[in-house]
Amino acid sequence: MDSLRELFKIGNGPSSSHTMGPERAAKKFKEKNPNAASFKAELYGSLALTGKGHLTDWIIIETFKPKPTEIVWKPEVVYEYHTNGMKLFAYDEEGKQLDEWLVFSVGGGTIMEEGEPRQGGKKVYPLTTMNDIMKWCNENNKELWEYVVEYEGEEIWDFLEEVWDVMQAAVEAGLSKADVLPGALKYPRKAQAIYRKATKGNAPDPFRGRIFAYTLAVSEENGAGGRVVTAPTCGASGVVPGLLYALREEYNLPKEEILKGLAIAGLIGNLVKENATISGAEGGCQAEVGTACAMAAGMAAFLLGGFLEQIEYAAEMALEHHLGLTCDPIGGYVQVPCIERNAKAAVRALDSVIYALYTDGKHLVSFDQVVETMKRTGHDLRYEYKETSLGGLAELKFD
Repeated sequence: MDSLRELFKIGNGPSSSHTMGPERAAKKFKEKNPNAASFKAELYGSLALTGKGHLTDWIIIETFKPKPTEIVWKPEVVYEYHTNGMKLFAYDEEGKQLDEWLVFSVGGGTIMEEGEPRQGGKKVYPLTTMNDIMKWCNENNKELWEYVVEYEGEEIWDFLEEVWDVMQAAVEAGLSKADVLPGALKYPRKAQAIYRKATKGNAPDPFRGRIFAYTLAVSEENGAGGRVVTAPTCGASGVVPGLLYALREEYNLPKEEILKGLAIAGLIGNLVKENATISGAEGGCQAEVGTACAMAAGMAAFLLGGFLEQIEYAAEMALEHHLGLTCDPIGGYVQVPCIERNAKAAVRALDSVIYALYTDGKHLVSFDQVVETMKRTGHDLRYEYKETSLGGLAELKFD
């Protein structure tokens, strides 16, 4: 299983799979072909179907600048390895092909080649199931965050501090704006208005109102192409920071505890990435917002004093009750229903924690089992409901 550095990536939205991944691929291909006079990118499957709304063409063109780049959309081409496929071509001054590269953006900004094992290649963590990790924790009298430090080293704290800094900056940037997000939907930002209502004396449930506001702030920043952290993806990037920002404020949490919580959240996201998928194009929104909700729930359960079994229960419950959630962005934009789903998932994560903390941690379905179920459910979802904008809410028309 890979390092948390491969899960938490810092970059610009609106999509880790459709923007950050293609950008990384284009950068790598450009470095390999420094003498190319021009480039071409063929986009396949989900990259082609929702690439316009996700700014896939824009980021590739920007990355290859000043060399001209042709974008070719081929939504009918879908590789079994992953639907987010692209082929990059390099040409000389006379138009002769110099190189080509078939590459896949498999979620969370990660790029891979066909046939490459989807499981973490770096093998930072020897254990790859929650059950085995919990057993290790019990045998060694350790907490989940200590398992992270055991294999990442103390230097992981500097990385997680940077992650937290970017998350906080995204919340604060989002709260400072009240404009309309880019794109044909003309979707207005709502975080600032909700924050103002939540901080008035007569606000209904002000704590939840602030969770909504902080989560929306990050998701709106992402929708506008702002700087966010994949947690585990750009499309689900508001859930963890939105809830964590509110918890820090409500309970005056010290930074050391916040970073431990982020380590646990990252470990949970890593387990889903390793054993299932975090790609909406492969597993639907259950793989993105569902995973983010599980990460936030496990994190919050720890921060609110939950013991190991309660943390696992909260994360399991959060993912279980997102099973079957479709990825159906209207117009291909990471705006509707994505932004609102982030806000609802942040509060659902908190509800999962409160429920788990009222129990002894014993429950029927394990986290590992629900991850496997999510993987199978994603496989069984119709293609139209997996980030293609061909089904679900994406079928609605707005003039």
